[in-house]
Amino acid sequence: MIRAFIIAGLAVAGVADGASAPVRIDEWTVPWEETRPRDPYADAKGRVWFVGQTGNYVAYLDPASGTFKRYEIEDGTYPHNLIVDRAGAVWFAGNRNGMIGKLEPATGAIKRYPMPDPAAGDPHTLVFDRKGDIWFTVQQGNFVGKLTVADGKVRLVKVPTANARPYGIAVDSKNRPWFNEFGTSKLGTVDPASFELKEYDLPDPDARGRRIAITSDDRIWYGDYVRGVIGRLDPATGKIQEWDAPSKRSALIYAMTADDRDRVWFVETGPQPNRLVGFDAKSLKVISETPIAKSGAKVVRHMSYDRATRAIWFGTDANTIGRATLP
Repeated sequence: MIRAFIIAGLAVAGVADGASAPVRIDEWTVPWEETRPRDPYADAKGRVWFVGQTGNYVAYLDPASGTFKRYEIEDGTYPHNLIVDRAGAVWFAGNRNGMIGKLEPATGAIKRYPMPDPAAGDPHTLVFDRKGDIWFTVQQGNFVGKLTVADGKVRLVKVPTANARPYGIAVDSKNRPWFNEFGTSKLGTVDPASFELKEYDLPDPDARGRRIAITSDDRIWYGDYVRGVIGRLDPATGKIQEWDAPSKRSALIYAMTADDRDRVWFVETGPQPNRLVGFDAKSLKVISETPIAKSGAKVVRHMSYDRATRAIWFGTDANTIGRATLP
């Protein structure tokens, strides 16, 4: 096992002028009640795909018309996350049946990619790399995996730390996947050529990161669900710095993403309604705080940034799909 030695720095974020100015948030009520719609992802046609985790479906919203279309999937899948490839195929994680599914929207046909190890029964979060292949986490199984799209081969890498619970995942410019270890105070990465896994200890043993984002300088950002801080790892030096979220320890930071202006956006799920917070990775200040108030969003678990429309998409446990249009 490889460990990194880290120099931790702690600072408190100042609030930039205009930080109280909210972004515009729109929400659409999903017509299938109490199905936990989550992890929306915009395709090239402007449709926004999402899964119904407790409803066992894949669906999309047409934001222009407000209409929804639903695709039934195998009972017991409990889909956790999805992503859409350049050809329009929808890939989703079967969180309770140990597979990744590929849905062809034109026909509704689904192809299954089962995990090669029965211990990897809960694929969690998927992300494309720069070649169009898929890296993913397996939380309870304690794996990180790669699905090579061309041949359908799945390769798993066991996380050496017991009960690490790999969770959020993102890919940097060098095609390396980075992930949170929600069961412990670490971040991890996998070398895409050798499949060697490396772990980085966070400054506080109580830290628990759920989601992760990467800015254009390949620095790794995480939100600490327990301690109410966001942190930045510089892989070149191993140095970590942290900044308090506006709600500090009551923030319960969950969903996180970065936009094309190197602003890191995260959701505080402790406040009710949840709050979307913007943090400028260059000025190192909070720039925006917006309540997700229409639905009274209980929990926002994951977000995706759509570069084409400069919008962040998210699902809520209040049974809505939301869009934050960024300034």
